[in-house]
Amino acid sequence: MNLIISGTNRERSNSLKIAKYYQQELQRKGESWELLSLADLPSDITVTDLYGKRSAEFEPIQAVVSAARKFVFIIPEYNGSFPGILKVFIDACSFPASFFHKKAALVGVSTGKYGNIRGVDHFTGVCNYMRMHVLPLKIHLPKVHDELDNEDQLIDELTTKFIREQIDEIARF
Repeated sequence: MNLIISGTNRERSNSLKIAKYYQQELQRKGESWELLSLADLPSDITVTDLYGKRSAEFEPIQAVVSAARKFVFIIPEYNGSFPGILKVFIDACSFPASFFHKKAALVGVSTGKYGNIRGVDHFTGVCNYMRMHVLPLKIHLPKVHDELDNEDQLIDELTTKFIREQIDEIARF
C-alpha cells in the first residue's frame, strides 16, 4: 500500500486539493494510493499520542502508515517552513516502523511565489533523519490558487508536465 499525506489540518485546504489530484493521477497509472488528510487526526493528538501513548483514534492511522511502502507528502508553506501539525504527526507515529527505509516524494505548496522551497528542504532533513529514501525530483507549486480551476484540476500545462514526470518517477521508485 502507498499513502498520500495532505500535510495540514486546515479544512478544505489547497494541499488537500493537490493531494486528491495526485491520488487521481497515480491511480490512472494503475497505482493504488490511500489519502490521509491531517485534518482527520485526533484533535487532542498532542495529549493522547505522543511520548509512547497511543489512542484508539490514532490506531487505524498508525496501521495505515505502518503498512505503507511509499509516501507522497503534500507540504504547504507555514511561516517559511512546513506546518507544525505535520511534525506532530511524524512524532506521533511509531519509530522506526512507520518510516524507516521507506520511500517519499515531496511536493511543496504555497500561495506565495516560491512553492515552499524552504519547507520542503526542512522536511527533507526530517525524512533523512528517519532514513527515508527521498525522490530527488521535488515539485514546488507557487501561487497554488492560480493553478487550480473550479473542479480542483491543475490548469497550467507546464505544471502538469512536471507533475506527470514526478508521478512517473514515483511509480518506478
